[in-house]
Amino acid sequence: MAEEELKFEVALQQLEAIVAKLESGELSLEESMAAFERGTKLCKQCNAKLAEAEKKIEQLTKVANEQPEWSDVPPPQG
Repeated sequence: MAEEELKFEVALQQLEAIVAKLESGELSLEESMAAFERGTKLCKQCNAKLAEAEKKIEQLTKVANEQPEWSDVPPPQG
């Protein structure tokens, strides 16, 4: 079964909660392993969303910075 795709902010909150639990040292070995596995999946998902956002920002910035070439501008009518 495929993992549910979470919003970035939700995935990050869950990841932070997992890290806090792991750092507390109160989980059993089995619980720690399960939490670690879930954390790695959330981390991968967050990284993918960040990469997607970065790519979109690069594309938008490139389009915003492009200057039309004279050959792209139609001649004046008149």
